[in-house]
Amino acid sequence: MVRALARSTHSPELLCAPGNAGIAADAECLPEVAAGDVEAIVAVAKERRVDLVAVGPEAALVAGAVDALEDAGVPAFGPSAAAAELEGSKAFAKELMKEAGVPTAAHVLLRSREEAVEQLACAAYPTVLKADGLAAGKGVILCPTEAEARAAVDVFFTERRFGETTVVLEEFLEGEELSLLAICDGENVVPLAPAQDYKRIFDGDEGPNTGGMGSYSPVPGFGAAEVEGIVDSVHRPIVAAMGRRGVPFHGVLYAGLMIGPDGPKVLEFNARFGDPETQAVLPRMRSDLVDLFLAAREPGGLAGMSAEFDPDWAVTLVLASAGYPESASKGDVIEGLAAAAQLAEVTHAGTAGRDGEIVTAGGRVLNVTGLGPTPAAARDRAYDAASRISFDGMQVRTDIAARAVERVPS
Repeated sequence: MVRALARSTHSPELLCAPGNAGIAADAECLPEVAAGDVEAIVAVAKERRVDLVAVGPEAALVAGAVDALEDAGVPAFGPSAAAAELEGSKAFAKELMKEAGVPTAAHVLLRSREEAVEQLACAAYPTVLKADGLAAGKGVILCPTEAEARAAVDVFFTERRFGETTVVLEEFLEGEELSLLAICDGENVVPLAPAQDYKRIFDGDEGPNTGGMGSYSPVPGFGAAEVEGIVDSVHRPIVAAMGRRGVPFHGVLYAGLMIGPDGPKVLEFNARFGDPETQAVLPRMRSDLVDLFLAAREPGGLAGMSAEFDPDWAVTLVLASAGYPESASKGDVIEGLAAAAQLAEVTHAGTAGRDGEIVTAGGRVLNVTGLGPTPAAARDRAYDAASRISFDGMQVRTDIAARAVERVPS
C-alpha cells in the first residue's frame, strides 16, 4: 500500500504506523504507534494534520479505527466497525449472504463442544471448521475424517486457541480458489485485478493453513467479463444489503471464492486488502490509488471510475520464518536483500532493524514479487530473487504460480 500510494500524482508525504524495516525506506515510520492502538492513531493523525488515513489491519477496522478518526475530524479510508463485521464474524457474513442471495457453502453454527460433537456425528466428510472471529488466516481447519474434526473441536472449544465461543461447521467445497478485491463507496463497486493465493504452508497445498504463502495476478480464465460476473453476483449484492441495513460499506471488499462446477461460491470476506494478494495486484495498478481512496469515502463517489492495470504478470512469494505457522522464529539475520531487490520487488512484513542489520520479527517475514510479460517470466524472476535471500529456517513454497505457467504459453 505504501508503495502504491507513493506512486500517486498527489506526491503524498507518507507516515506508517508502526511500519517496519522495509517501509522505512518509503515512508516515515511511527514505531511507537501500534497498529491496533486506535487512540494513539487518532492522536498522531491530529497532531500531524494528516489529510487521509488508510486503515489496513483487520483488527483496527473491527475495533472502530475509521469511526474514531472520522469522529475526530480526520478523513479515513476503510469500513466502519459495523461494516467490518463482515470480516470480524463469519456468522454475520453467512447471515448477510443468505439475505443478499450470494452463493456460499452450507453451514451450521456451533456454540459448545457438546453441540459440535453431536453435529460431527452426522456431518459429511471432508468438512471444514472455522473460527467465527479474527484469526490471522489460521482459524480454518480442514477435517478429512470425524476423528480429525473432533480434534479440531478441541482446538476451538477446549484449548480456546482463537478465543472462540462460536465455530462455523461448513461444507467442504471443491474447485479452484480465486481472490477478487474491490473498492466500494457504499453504493458503487470498482473491481481490482483478480489474484490467486496459496493458503497452505507446504507444496501441493499440504499442511496447516497460513495467512498466505504466495499469490499471482492476473488469473487465467478470469478476464473482464468473468470479473464483472462475480462482482454482479457477489460484491454488489453484499454492498446493497449493507446499505439497506443502514451500514454502508466504504473501503476494500475482498471476496475469497471457490470456483467449482456450480460457479463461484464465497469462502470468506475480508474488509481490507488481502495478504499476499495485494502484493501481486497493486504493483500492476496504473490507476491513482489516492484518487480511488478519496472517492470511496463519498457515497457514490466512485461512479464512473475504474481501476486500470498493466498487462504484465506478477508472482509473489512469501518467505516465512522457522516454525511458522505454529510459531515464529525471531531475531534471525536476513542476508541478500539488496541483491534480491535488483531483480524483483521486495516488501517487508515481519522484519526489524537491529544493530545495523535486518532481522526476522514475525511468521511471514518478506514478500518477493517478480514481474514479467508471461507468468513463466514473472515466476522465474521471483524465484531467482528469492534465492538471493537467506535466514535461518527460511520457508518458501516452490509451486507458486506453477498452474498459471501450465495454462499460459510462454
